[in-house]
Amino acid sequence: MIPQMIQISKNIQLKNIQSSDSESLFILMKEIYSYTYSHFWKDKGDWYINSQYSKENLLKDLSQKKSDYYFILYKKEIVGNFRVIWDEKLKGYSKEKQVKLHRVYLNQKIHGKGIGRKLISWIEEKAIKKGYHIIWLDAMDAQPQALKFYKKLGYKYFSHEFLSYNLLYNRVRKMSQFYKLLNN
Repeated sequence: MIPQMIQISKNIQLKNIQSSDSESLFILMKEIYSYTYSHFWKDKGDWYINSQYSKENLLKDLSQKKSDYYFILYKKEIVGNFRVIWDEKLKGYSKEKQVKLHRVYLNQKIHGKGIGRKLISWIEEKAIKKGYHIIWLDAMDAQPQALKFYKKLGYKYFSHEFLSYNLLYNRVRKMSQFYKLLNN
């Protein structure tokens, strides 16, 4: 099966991630995640990358029926990944049809080019067309630029939790949930 390409803009495309892409995804995330989050972890994030981006975990993620998982391409080069989980409920907010923006990771070399904004806009439009009313996500409080980005796009704080990963430093454990009401 040839992976489907989705055109977001002239320079931005999405390509469905396949099980055969596990090594490419692992290498990509080793670069992106390590650059952004290695200082959050006692082991520089190795445990997280090895567990979340293992072939077994990718197969589990891909087997979820209500999930879309993509590589992000900018000028035909893979620069990140993007995952959405349809019908994932925000804990404590049970109303309306909801979709979770589960992962948006972009290589730091293309930050500031509007790619994140275009991707969020695209998924919000897709969610509205599918009859969803709420989109939500998790964001690390120790990444203030991400919080500022989502707030600028109209996302509002809902709640937070503290991650329990043993290798994560205590000062960066806070993860907040943000949501946005979609106009249908």
